[in-house]
Amino acid sequence: MDLSPPASPDELNEIEARIDAWLEAEAAVNTMIDAVERGHPDERRWFVRVRGEEKDIWTAWWQLRERTFRFETYVMPAPEENETLFYRHLLIRNRELVGMNFEIGDEGAIFLAGSLPVRAINNAELDRILGSMWATIERSFRPALRIGFATRFASE
Repeated sequence: MDLSPPASPDELNEIEARIDAWLEAEAAVNTMIDAVERGHPDERRWFVRVRGEEKDIWTAWWQLRERTFRFETYVMPAPEENETLFYRHLLIRNRELVGMNFEIGDEGAIFLAGSLPVRAINNAELDRILGSMWATIERSFRPALRIGFATRFASE
């Protein structure tokens, strides 16, 4: 539990502007970023569409709250088979991760998610978050897919 005081509206506005500026600058030079969209005007939410190699396209959802900056992406649906091996694979991968982890969401879907205190948000952290999400998806997606959906890959 984060016991730090909530960020003031002025602090949140400044952090929001920092995130907007970083995303705009990064999208201009980083071909990995396919698109950036904002959520409802009353929300501090971003949708960062990312190009990958193992998973062609995925979207990072970023949300700035009073105390935390939350980030997550949908990885894949619940496995169709080999559940024990599938979840073991993800739990082992979790041990390698810093500041994020694989989670089970609604209907058993797999997400990669994490959060930081709002006052920790700077350009280096934003770069680390997006880069770490990309690297984790690249390393984990195909092996997890082959385990949890093995029958679909049996003919390869």
